[in-house]
Amino acid sequence: MAIPASAKPLRADTERTVRAILEAAERVLSANPAATMEQIAEAAGVARTTVHRRFASRDALITALAAWATRRFQEAVEAARPETAPPAVALYQVTANVLRVKIGWGFAMGAIATDDPEVARVHAEVLAGCERLFARARDAGLLRPDTDLGWARRVYYALIHEAAAEAPATDAAVDALATRLVDTLLRGFGGPATP
Repeated sequence: MAIPASAKPLRADTERTVRAILEAAERVLSANPAATMEQIAEAAGVARTTVHRRFASRDALITALAAWATRRFQEAVEAARPETAPPAVALYQVTANVLRVKIGWGFAMGAIATDDPEVARVHAEVLAGCERLFARARDAGLLRPDTDLGWARRVYYALIHEAAAEAPATDAAVDALATRLVDTLLRGFGGPATP
């Protein structure tokens, strides 16, 4: 999935075509994982030969789709500024951004080869950043001082996975879901303590 250092940047029109193909592939393959290159080309509004010129095979297209999703995932986390934004803001924004990627690129996210070095690098960076964000959240009083941060992080990932399965259709619904998820993480379902 890593782009070779010698790869030339794509021209703007070629980049638009590749993006259209990848976006169409996500839509088509999400609905029908056995879809053909011809069906993907039709959904992208390009000739089948155009798809084959950009992607030598269906597997190459899926690999490129997974690489695209990995970059979107990394960009979603970075856009939330988890190192510098106030911890509550960063936690909410990371949640909303990641939900958008997981919902919008669900097929591609499921096709990511976990043994790929670039995927491993991205996930290691995101994991380290998440650990730092959770430590900042604890230090800011959002999490109890005795919180097991590893456990909290794994619960958070599980909540994101479950929330993404709801696949809300609008940005407002994703925002509401992100708010509910962060509230669940920080406050849980327990009622006020009884004396």
